[in-house]
Amino acid sequence: MNALILCDPENGSRRIAALTLLDRLVVAAHRGGCESITIVCDGAPPTLSRSTALGIASTVAPAMPEIAEPTLLIETSALIQAKDVKRVIAEKARLVSQDGIVLPVAVITDFDGLAGGSLKIASSVKSEGVALPVTDAVSAARAEHALWTSLGSSTDGLVDTWFNRPLGRLLSKTLIHTPVSPNQVSVFAILVGLVAGWFFTRGSYQDAVIGAILLQLSAAIDCVDGDIARIVFKESVLGKWLDIIGDQVVHIAVFVGIGVGLWRMGVDDPVIPLATSAGVGVVVSFLVVLRGMMAPPEKQNAKLQALIDKMTNRDFSVVLLALALADRMNLFLWMVGIGVHVFWVVALGVQLTGGGKSKKQAE
Repeated sequence: MNALILCDPENGSRRIAALTLLDRLVVAAHRGGCESITIVCDGAPPTLSRSTALGIASTVAPAMPEIAEPTLLIETSALIQAKDVKRVIAEKARLVSQDGIVLPVAVITDFDGLAGGSLKIASSVKSEGVALPVTDAVSAARAEHALWTSLGSSTDGLVDTWFNRPLGRLLSKTLIHTPVSPNQVSVFAILVGLVAGWFFTRGSYQDAVIGAILLQLSAAIDCVDGDIARIVFKESVLGKWLDIIGDQVVHIAVFVGIGVGLWRMGVDDPVIPLATSAGVGVVVSFLVVLRGMMAPPEKQNAKLQALIDKMTNRDFSVVLLALALADRMNLFLWMVGIGVHVFWVVALGVQLTGGGKSKKQAE
């Protein structure tokens, strides 16, 4: 479907989380399925830095072209996301916000002023993503806040939701205005996690506490890369795998480091076998999860994904910090040395038995 974006230069140039509103609408239209995007603007349109970097082609027209077929029409007086663009196109309808506000986003076959509402549109759809009017500085700030609030991951636990993400977001809101990339943040988070593992190996109470604090800091930084990638459209396949593999590397370094440190402290528990068990379990668990990720979409199931989400959140870092402060990290090593194997056995069982509905069926 073709898209027409009616651009008011002043409103379209409002910046929302480092990008102009027009730039965001062009990306949303493209990702929502529009093959051709025309910006109707009397004069030069606002900056399109991100859509240009993504290779999204658009043309500029000084006046409204003739509409000969169903066309997606958007005005730069609202912020919308790709998921809602897809729904508007699928339903050939007009978009309404969660609060019931009729937004200037619709599939039309004729035009007599979208804002005036004099269009022949059969139905409307309620937004599922962030969809808000943007007409001044106050509404732009409200839309930006809604964008940040909407960010998150299905693997987020309580600690991520209430501590790691709010803490990391302070950094995210600064870094989006810099050349720092999500992948660079991922590498930094991994390095902090590896330093934490090294502190655990030193074999003293103070170093164990420092290691636990550094691991918690790594978990907070690990939230930043995804936030930046999603908020300014810098997602990449490399970034996805860097994040996934980096987490496993950090986990192995931390678990083995704890075992070495406890061994140096002379703890009576079988800490080296437990640490080895935990490290091997991380590798096997990753391979099992990878097996599920590589399965065809129709064979992926919601039950397995829910299990992975619950078991791969970062909440364990707080448990580790508490046990480090209590000088009982041997208990943590028992938990992970056994728990990782329970996880991969259950996950593999879900895969092999089908686990109920597939992800596609669940949707």
